[in-house]
Amino acid sequence: MDNVDKIFDSFSINNLFNNKTVLQSNYSPDTIPHRNEQIEAVASILAPSLRGERVSNLFVFGKTGSGKTLSVQHVGNKLKEKMKKMGQDNLRFLYINCKLKKVADTEYRILAELINSLGGKVPATGLPTDAVYSRFIEMIDNKKQVIILVLDEIDQAVKKISDNFIYTLTRINSELKNAQISLVGISNSLTFMENIDPRVKSSLGEEELVFPPYNALQLQDILRERSESAFKPGVLDDGVIAKCSAYAAREHGDARRALDLLRVAGELAEREGGKKISLKHIDSANQKIEKDKMLDVIESEPTQFQLVLNAIMNLDDKRENRRKKGKEEMIDDRMFTGDVYNAYQEICEKTKNEVLTQRRVGDILGEFDMLGIINARVLSKGRHGRTREIKLMLSPTIKEKAREILGKSLGL
Repeated sequence: MDNVDKIFDSFSINNLFNNKTVLQSNYSPDTIPHRNEQIEAVASILAPSLRGERVSNLFVFGKTGSGKTLSVQHVGNKLKEKMKKMGQDNLRFLYINCKLKKVADTEYRILAELINSLGGKVPATGLPTDAVYSRFIEMIDNKKQVIILVLDEIDQAVKKISDNFIYTLTRINSELKNAQISLVGISNSLTFMENIDPRVKSSLGEEELVFPPYNALQLQDILRERSESAFKPGVLDDGVIAKCSAYAAREHGDARRALDLLRVAGELAEREGGKKISLKHIDSANQKIEKDKMLDVIESEPTQFQLVLNAIMNLDDKRENRRKKGKEEMIDDRMFTGDVYNAYQEICEKTKNEVLTQRRVGDILGEFDMLGIINARVLSKGRHGRTREIKLMLSPTIKEKAREILGKSLGL
């Protein structure tokens, strides 16, 4: 028997999980602890749709993992059940996640996705956007019905497209003869509404609802409830749920983060062939998730951020090579803002990208510092002003994966 067989056998025998899907972010539980008040508020706003009335546009916001999407989808499912019991089919509940790259990076694609979810079809590209709008209106206006359109992570779509498309959607009712459409926008950004066109603000924010973050005790309740179905009895050591909750409460009460921690800790314990999930597995899971989160950040940053990071990584590589050759004694081996800017300009020319000003690149370096990607130490150069000494803070494994991401993204 080879090692691969041994690994497979150990997994079939020593399984800690009963049902891992319960801990995954796309799982919809029957009950959502500590969100009754918010669920009832969403239900009250959307309830008139059961009488065929257009409901107010609703804007829901709160930090990541505060139960916004789960609660809105829960109410949507209840609405669909109620319609079925009433024997009616004049209400449609459509959901789109605007963070998905292939769905929400253009107005065209959002409309194409909506048409697909209504059972229609348009090509992925090629038609004028106006024609796709007409197709969408034609599809929903063929009978008297109410459409509730949920745009999750709506801020991401506005960042990629503009807020004009939201304005167009909020004005669409004036073109409809039979149907009525209402929008539910969900956002992790608490300041999203401050930065958009006042017309969009007044039409989208007819009703607003804030989801507060969970505290550590509420997170413990959520984890306890899910872990009963997720794991076999007795596999969690004492203190594991409390530690998971404490980590996630530190991360602004993110329930998704707490569930991820518990799931990854279970996977790590299982790989070791352990019979229990202990506190050390939670620590290891936290480190692993931090690493994955850093790579997600690098992947989702705009092109200009990626160009600046690539410049820093190239300079860091040159420094490493000099060290390996024993040449670090001969020159000042430190990396400064000016060095980064020069390397960044070279990459922009090579990849035919616009070159930002040194000041804007300085702002990007400040954001990298805040994210922990670099460490930027301000140094005084006397009458020559000040500069920042830049140190790359990515571990070798993250650096390697980051290089792959940047290579693919920038076409290097």
